[in-house]
Amino acid sequence: MATSAERIRAYRGPALFSLGLRPFFLLGAIWAAIAVPLWIVTYALGPGALPVEAGLVFHVHEMVFGYGSAIVAGFLLTAVPNWTGRLPVCGPPLMVLVALWVAGRAAMLFQPGPVWLPGAIECTFLVVFAGLVWREVIAGQNTRNLKVAGVVSVLALANIAFHWTSITAGGLPQGAIRTGFASMLFLILLIGGRITPSFTRNWLGKRGGPMPAPFGRYDGATLIASLVALVAWSVFDGVQAASALLLVAGVMNIVRLGRWQIQRTLAEPLVTILHVGYGWAALALLLLGLSGLFPASVPRISGVHAVGAGAIGVMTLAVMTRASLGHTGHVLKAGWGTVLIYAFVNSGALARVAAPFFEASLQMQVNHIASVLWAGAFALFAIVYGPRLLAPRPDRTS
Repeated sequence: MATSAERIRAYRGPALFSLGLRPFFLLGAIWAAIAVPLWIVTYALGPGALPVEAGLVFHVHEMVFGYGSAIVAGFLLTAVPNWTGRLPVCGPPLMVLVALWVAGRAAMLFQPGPVWLPGAIECTFLVVFAGLVWREVIAGQNTRNLKVAGVVSVLALANIAFHWTSITAGGLPQGAIRTGFASMLFLILLIGGRITPSFTRNWLGKRGGPMPAPFGRYDGATLIASLVALVAWSVFDGVQAASALLLVAGVMNIVRLGRWQIQRTLAEPLVTILHVGYGWAALALLLLGLSGLFPASVPRISGVHAVGAGAIGVMTLAVMTRASLGHTGHVLKAGWGTVLIYAFVNSGALARVAAPFFEASLQMQVNHIASVLWAGAFALFAIVYGPRLLAPRPDRTS
């Protein structure tokens, strides 16, 4: 039976569809670079400013379930074959998955009637993808990653709940939004908590000296505490006990991050950015907890954007840049374009989280600056990495 690597080498179709990360990372980045400016125009000029649907519901949904689902798919379609030893999804099956995701974005943007149709179209991708992850993990007897399949399924169910609530009750489906954010944040803590110390250990191995602490009881306890806190936040937002759990989880994750030797990685931004992305996840937990306990001092929206613009934005770009280099046959080293991507996304996230702390007269301007920087990071990813994702590996014919 062919291995994953042999299947990829044997593929002779368009390079874009030779590996899951190629189309999903590229299209996800392009969509992020487009969707945020569409929302800012609508936010600044009113709902009638554009001939498409780009209001608050669109913005929130597309950042979590649109962009987020693309990057999760790109990463897992590449990682799961390595975890399970099964063949990767490439060629026509991958094209079908990409078409489902693109159809969902078009449905959200153009809102074809009747009222239930956009949601029905848009939900299809995550439902199919969750089923695919379950199939691969079970068939590969990869019990360690059943939890990953479970989180992807929760993300798909939260997406269905988002559309159902929007149709039946209107407005922003807050519970579904929190569940979607919690799913993405837990994936960062779970998978980011594996790859950050692992890649750091690999890089430091050539240099000697102290290494990141191996996974132990403290790491397991931190993940359990984080999961409990995120479930409590999803279900009982506003309850002080849930906010306290978030605060505890945030502190535990900061301590966990501190055990991974970030100070020794500063010479290679490709490694350091993984720590920064994980740090954003810990900060998001802290801000969400503090906003629940001290709402007069810490705006809730700052915590929400620490999750979305910070943790999700930074960690996904950290993974996208590293994986794109490695899987397209390039040296794992951050060039100037990659460093600029990191600077843009972190600056944009910081500005967006800080904006609610400013006077009302300044918030609009800061939000505009944040959107330009954050969307600019994804536009720059498409410019710098797009040619690599579209081209065959230098050492292969496809």
